[in-house]
Amino acid sequence: MTQDMIRARLSGIRCFLLDMDGTFYLGDRLIEGSLAFLEALRRTGRDAWFLTNNSSKSAGAYVDKLTRMGVPEPFRSQVMTSGHAAAHYLMERFPAGKGYLLGNDVLRAELEGMGLIFTEEDPDYVLVAFDTTLDYQKMCKVCDFIRYGKPYIATHPDFNCPTETGFIPDMGAIMAFIEASTGRKADIILGKPYGGIVREAQMRTGYALEEMAMAGDRLYTDVATGVNHGMTGILVLSGEATMKDVEESDVKPHLIFDKLADMIPYL
Repeated sequence: MTQDMIRARLSGIRCFLLDMDGTFYLGDRLIEGSLAFLEALRRTGRDAWFLTNNSSKSAGAYVDKLTRMGVPEPFRSQVMTSGHAAAHYLMERFPAGKGYLLGNDVLRAELEGMGLIFTEEDPDYVLVAFDTTLDYQKMCKVCDFIRYGKPYIATHPDFNCPTETGFIPDMGAIMAFIEASTGRKADIILGKPYGGIVREAQMRTGYALEEMAMAGDRLYTDVATGVNHGMTGILVLSGEATMKDVEESDVKPHLIFDKLADMIPYL
């Protein structure tokens, strides 16, 4: 693709949805040029929202982290998580229901603040999130509820979460454990690349799909969210995916860059 073609593809993008882990930063380290990329968006009159599948933290925790990293307003406060998408789905689907949450306490507090009610006994549904406090007792309990036929909602499908030193098991690994024990897959997944988080993004940003680009380091979540839902799908090679993965994948990015900052000359 020529430089003019890249520039033309990006010319109509008014809002960039940015993955965080592996795209904007790795662990506690900013990826080179990430802040410069935001400045270029501001300078050219574009918007950016941080959109993460990682449901082990609340949006507030991400805002705090972005603030420490020097991300300016309004960008640092514009955070959406798969937990938000799940909460809005559950409030519509089970308006008076009580759920069982497999998730961290910080996520529980955020979701309860949004209006969800959780219980440890006889829930109306089960919400499975990325729980970094997971233990065997929790896994037994959630598998019992799912085996009994309770509606099973999952926040996102990522198998691994990138860190500065490699990867740690993520939601996909937790769901694989549950499926091996219960024989059930999630009834619905709300995070990238599924429609729940796309609806969340449209609701929160107000932009049309063709005005948005989804930029991230994973083909099967980030890029697929873009290409499967009428947005521009952008792969950055700063995290999980490699060019070999692109060659072997059915998901083909519209654009590929080494990192976010490499887009600056085309904005």
